[in-house]
Amino acid sequence: MDIQSVKEYLPQRYPFLFVDRVVELVPDDFIVAYKNVSVNEPFFNGHFPGNPIMPGVLIIEAAAQAAGILGFKSQEKKPKDGYVYYFVGVDKLRLRRPVLPGDKLMLRAEFAGPGRRGIYKFNCEVNVEGESVASMQIMCAERKIDVN
Repeated sequence: MDIQSVKEYLPQRYPFLFVDRVVELVPDDFIVAYKNVSVNEPFFNGHFPGNPIMPGVLIIEAAAQAAGILGFKSQEKKPKDGYVYYFVGVDKLRLRRPVLPGDKLMLRAEFAGPGRRGIYKFNCEVNVEGESVASMQIMCAERKIDVN
């Protein structure tokens, strides 16, 4: 999926869209996507001047967005149809090393079991050049919203 297709499955937009491309997706199973981390990202101005690193919460958000695409594609739903996935929790989080300008975040999410009452769990791994930078289990809630 190129960026135009990604935008069909995620409601986020610049500067809060953190998936650039999907390279592999098996509905009801897993997704592999990536985010190119540019020195021009707006958060680098303040985190930290002279020593820029991507905030950990944004690494989590990137993984959650990849998981959201997997959820949407697996359910054959889109935000334009009035569906969203809200991030509702993270467990087993480990941040292993800083993410720097120029890094390419490889995002992998897989279903961690069947969803219950609209809550889905995903096991996520984030790598840069084959090295783990983060792992976590993310919970998302599927909700129907009014789209006027």
